[in-house]
Amino acid sequence: MGSEARNGPERGQGSSRRGEIVAAVQRLLGEWGSSDRLTMRAVAKEVGIAAPSIYVHFTDKTELVWAALADRYDELVARMAAAGKAGDAVDPRGGLRARAHAYCLFALGNPGHYRLMFEVRQPAVEPSRISGHPARHVSASLRTGLIGCQEAGYALSLPVEQAAQTLWAGMHGMVALHHSLYRAESSETLVLHMADGLVDVLVSAVPGASPLFPGADVQTEASRRIRDLRTGPEQGELQP
Repeated sequence: MGSEARNGPERGQGSSRRGEIVAAVQRLLGEWGSSDRLTMRAVAKEVGIAAPSIYVHFTDKTELVWAALADRYDELVARMAAAGKAGDAVDPRGGLRARAHAYCLFALGNPGHYRLMFEVRQPAVEPSRISGHPARHVSASLRTGLIGCQEAGYALSLPVEQAAQTLWAGMHGMVALHHSLYRAESSETLVLHMADGLVDVLVSAVPGASPLFPGADVQTEASRRIRDLRTGPEQGELQP
């Protein structure tokens, strides 16, 4: 076992070594297209260090994969937040629509990254741990948009947690179909129009009570389950 594994990373080299490991995982994931073949030994070989040295920085394969993809999730969320911020203050519904468009445009413009983030199998974890996945910030961004609509008086057709997950799942399905079947650039407009349709069925067209949106304040089994999944046993509820 190398000295780093025995004594911890050398002074000043911890963050640098961690960065090298993350970069190696990103290369391997990009080359292999999934995490199935990823092992500590394979990553160590790519970096040029002993396998036990990986554990100085990461406890397991799951942490490795999540860290390698975290920058991609952060970029997506930043684009969604920037798009939504432009409209949230004056037009919350338009801000939510802008967040949805930003999600779809990121996915269509970065198909390789998107597939690694959402379309390939990642390491399985127990339900109590999934709340720490970096993708949680995507659903949080959608919840922010939906809550803004609610606070401005728009009615929702589903509880916030379920509405956010429904919007996310719908957009992902449209993007996945685009990646696997359509691919033509002309389908981008269709994807954005369909994202608008999802917003239309989740958020009332104008502020005020609506008979078509009667159940947003009533928790459903689905909304309770989603809340449980995004609430870690030690972290408490992830906000917003």
